[in-house]
Amino acid sequence: MMTGEEYRQSLRRLRRTIYALGERVEDVTGHPLFQDHINTAALTYDLAHDPQHQALLTATSHLTGKRINRFTHIQQDTEDLMKKVQMLRLLGQLTGSCFQRCAGLDALNAVYNATYQVDQKYGTDYHRRARDYVARAQDADLMCEAGMTDPKGDRSLRPSQQADPDLYLHVVERRKDGIVVRGAKLHQTGAVNSHEIIVMPTTALREDDKDYAVAFAVPSDTPGLVFIFGRQTNDQRKLEGELDQGNARYGYTGGEAMVVFNDVFVPWERVFLCGEHDFALVMLEYFSCYHRSNYGACKAGVADVLIGATALLAEYNGVGANPIVRDKLVEMVHLAETLYACANGASATGRATPAGGWWVNPIMANVTKLNTARFTYDLLRLAHDVSGGLVATVPSERDLRHPEIGKYLEKYLKGAGGVPAEHRIRLFRLVEAMSSCPVMLEAVHGAGSPATQRIPMLRQAELDKKVAMARELAGIPAPAPGEAKARG
Repeated sequence: MMTGEEYRQSLRRLRRTIYALGERVEDVTGHPLFQDHINTAALTYDLAHDPQHQALLTATSHLTGKRINRFTHIQQDTEDLMKKVQMLRLLGQLTGSCFQRCAGLDALNAVYNATYQVDQKYGTDYHRRARDYVARAQDADLMCEAGMTDPKGDRSLRPSQQADPDLYLHVVERRKDGIVVRGAKLHQTGAVNSHEIIVMPTTALREDDKDYAVAFAVPSDTPGLVFIFGRQTNDQRKLEGELDQGNARYGYTGGEAMVVFNDVFVPWERVFLCGEHDFALVMLEYFSCYHRSNYGACKAGVADVLIGATALLAEYNGVGANPIVRDKLVEMVHLAETLYACANGASATGRATPAGGWWVNPIMANVTKLNTARFTYDLLRLAHDVSGGLVATVPSERDLRHPEIGKYLEKYLKGAGGVPAEHRIRLFRLVEAMSSCPVMLEAVHGAGSPATQRIPMLRQAELDKKVAMARELAGIPAPAPGEAKARG
């Protein structure tokens, strides 16, 4: 297993085409825009060597018997899923941010489980390839990212109906030694500081869409890949100083990027789906349910930091003991623990997969993510309510350090009991950073927008069974075969 420093060194060896703010970036480890994202991911490596956290951050590979980082592990039972949830909350508490490796872990598990079922139907060799790939990722302790979201173009049209066929990533050539793909993936968390990209279909597909039914993995420095780093609210502050960033060490987003695939060649050994359109949804559902259940854990951990900042600001404001404020803090705790309970429930009621892995409870995973989309706004609303308006209007670090006007900030922003102005400003900036637009949008649209959770929830709700329960208790006979359900 790598250490955090070894992880940084491994990034320096990659030769990639990366752009940020219109400029080519040769080395992400030396650029201020990327330091917080790299620091956060590096923590997932360092904690695996920390005796205090090894039980959560490591696992035993079922493929090799070696001790590995849990972010490369194929879940084998309920205990694995529960430890994953505990690990994600811990990392949320330690970083107050996105630590970027969840999607890659979920992609490994999705590909591993889905390929077995493809082989069972079509006699393909995908699962053996997936097993070999997972073993390599475990041995090298690779950070993988999941290439899931396509641009989609006109969303009323299917992939094969688009005016521009590249708006969904697809196969443009099949060769004896592999395939060539073209397209793009958006919102790619941790893409610029990952070793590998695991690409999967973004939607259910039909026969006409079979060229879009493709899953594979490529190193992030594969020729033809172009990374375009996304803008973030207040990202220029990373170029100015430390205090105004709010969370300078770990940031407040996952460092998302657009990844362009310009006729990228993929060897067959790295291809896990190619044309079997009926399994696009299977792979997608494995991934989405794993990933959606995560949100109740990592966001609960981040919420713990937000609750702490809010409580401390209340003390600094002199209202920490106020019953109204205490009630708002209780509500924040309730929201965070509800998210965590959902994540644990999805894990505790999971089941074995045909491949021998372990899958979360799909309906509870979707409930977890739908709650996250709602509760994040409620948590931030309560934090803003208690913290006060200075979260949005506090002057800059330059003003605080200014030889002429700094004294006014020190005088007028001092807190209850003589708390220094700088301490209050640091907390205001932390709450501001955690309230940024990327944080809220990611809570809503990460792992799919709310509609993508509602659709499978209805499908998985087993309404007919619930109707039968109600009929039985109400004393209403079931309709005869062929009789309309609406009658009697």
